[in-house]
Amino acid sequence: MEDSNKKERENLNESQPSQDKPEQKPAKDISRRNALKAFAGIPVAGIFGYELFKKINHDTGKRDRITRELGLDKMEFPIPDYGKEGSPDILRVGIIGFGRRAEQLSAALGFMHPEEVKRRKNNNSLQSWLEQEDLGVAITGICDVFDLHAEHGMTIANNSLRHGASKLPIKRYRTYQDMLADKDIDAVIISTPDHHHGFMAIDAVRAGKHVYLEKSVAHTEEELNLLYNTVKESNITFQLGHQITQSTVFKQAKEIIDKNVLGKITLIETTSNRNTAEGAWIRHLDADGNLKPGDEKSIDWEQWLGNTPYVPFSVDRFYNWTKWFAYDTGLIGQLFTHEFDAVNQLMRIGIPHSVSSSGGIYYWKDNREMPDSLHCVFEYPDKDLTLLYSGNLASSRSRGRVFMGHDASMELGNNIKITVDRNSTQYRKGISSGLIETSSPMLTFNPGAGQIDAVTSASEKYYADRGLTNTVINGRQIDVTHLHVREWLDCIRENKTTSANIEVAYEEGIACLMAHRSYLEKRQMFWDAENRKIV
Repeated sequence: MEDSNKKERENLNESQPSQDKPEQKPAKDISRRNALKAFAGIPVAGIFGYELFKKINHDTGKRDRITRELGLDKMEFPIPDYGKEGSPDILRVGIIGFGRRAEQLSAALGFMHPEEVKRRKNNNSLQSWLEQEDLGVAITGICDVFDLHAEHGMTIANNSLRHGASKLPIKRYRTYQDMLADKDIDAVIISTPDHHHGFMAIDAVRAGKHVYLEKSVAHTEEELNLLYNTVKESNITFQLGHQITQSTVFKQAKEIIDKNVLGKITLIETTSNRNTAEGAWIRHLDADGNLKPGDEKSIDWEQWLGNTPYVPFSVDRFYNWTKWFAYDTGLIGQLFTHEFDAVNQLMRIGIPHSVSSSGGIYYWKDNREMPDSLHCVFEYPDKDLTLLYSGNLASSRSRGRVFMGHDASMELGNNIKITVDRNSTQYRKGISSGLIETSSPMLTFNPGAGQIDAVTSASEKYYADRGLTNTVINGRQIDVTHLHVREWLDCIRENKTTSANIEVAYEEGIACLMAHRSYLEKRQMFWDAENRKIV
């Protein structure tokens, strides 16, 4: 193997095989005569077209050589057992909080509203959903404080097109405590507003229910510590609701980092840019500008408020809770959580030594408390690393997620781009020989080829671009949330540990709370590792 690689390196700068030896040419090569025939009749363009073909051929050859050199030529990561038969042991799942995210999680489990089924038929995206694996699960409980949402959830839970599990009785619970007390519920998905997450998850674990908890983990440090200890002392299976780890692109990125393709990484920049009212969490109006439904007769307002201070009922607060500190941490809890998870799962950076945050309300001059422009610096001196986060809700400019190494940088979203640094040590010879260009990506990986099903809104497009919707397994488009809940259910059955387990969740929770408190208190926050507390 070493001799083969040495010969490959020696031949990197050799020209393509000559035209008088056609038997040595790959089948994909195009002869000059055939290329010119293909361009016959196109004024002037013929010769330029042939030159273009030569360039494409040359570029492809260079890419293939580089890929082989780096050991990245066989990066295929299908799930070997994907597509297995549904388990005869049906797990009974209850969903607490049935908004838009719960609808997506239900689809991941195999349940979809009849109207959504019809819509997907019309845009030809239903088939990939129907081809998803049967997870051997039934949604047997729906809990929501809003009657309309609960009814919507019940309809979805009754509509599975693939198995008979939906024939099990489905119950609407008025309180989450009632659901947790029911012995006919095996596991719960918590997809409520964030201020409920911590204590609901604690109560669920104490009730012996397996937990799939949407981010963010907890609203306070006290809740987070209690949740951590409660899960650690239990036998339940816990999964935090981040799905990017299930993506083929993510697995490729991990291989790239593990193979030291980038060299020493000292700086990572992650960003979130959105520029719509919906993206800024203004969601109480419908498409026609009218107030969405909901009042004190159909919404249990005091239960919705939970442990937060009482305020009079407001449709604005009910739909747009992300704007207030009592219920959320804004850009940090909603968007940065995905960024931290992506980085932490790839490199396991853990809890930062310190965090500094700044920003303000610069565009959306409404009644919000959350900044619409936020910037955070997470320092890891023991790892020689800085993580930068920048979020803005008044620009759609894509800034990406970039891992910056001494030798190359990697942009990671729904595809991967690797660009060599012009001052790289590792690739110095390749740069000087002309094999490697530093003005454009050296390698790109795009298993999805841009095919993303059922993207209908600006928010969905944003998540798709970040690699948070679909991935490709054996040529098939698969929803990564489906894969993430699949992992959770498999770990429940097999008594295994999930990828987004309580240790990972705790690290993320502390990092987010440090960033949030830094913004609120206008000072740098530190992690006291010995006493396990933010100072």
